Amino acid sequence: MASRKYTTEQMIDAIKGTGGVKTVIAQRLECHRHTVDNYIERHPTVKRAYEAERETVADFAESVVIGNIRLAFKKQKEDQEVVDSTDAKWFLAMKAKDRGYAERKEITGADGEGVVINLIGVDPDAGD
Repeated sequence: MASRKYTTEQMIDAIKGTGGVKTVIAQRLECHRHTVDNYIERHPTVKRAYEAERETVADFAESVVIGNIRLAFKKQKEDQEVVDSTDAKWFLAMKAKDRGYAERKEITGADGEGVVINLIGVDPDAGD
């Protein structure tokens, strides 16, 4: 692809409706993806437009998850049966950490034994 200069307005227009997918932006402008990266890095207005586009898609995705949770709740209430709780579990783990719904990872050594941690450059006899 030939090297070409774009105005910030052209770059911002190309960003709209892409979901922030840089390859799509580059295809619209007929340039390389790295050109898009450079404009985002060098031009604050382009960066803000890019971030706003990504946030819009995140809002859409979050709306879908919340909609699925509402539908599942309604179905469970009406049919008195257990529904798929995948979306609800994801939402709680990501958005309700302050309520104690964070995923916890336990790390163990071999065969479930404890993990030995060796600190380098620390004198164990030095005290506090």
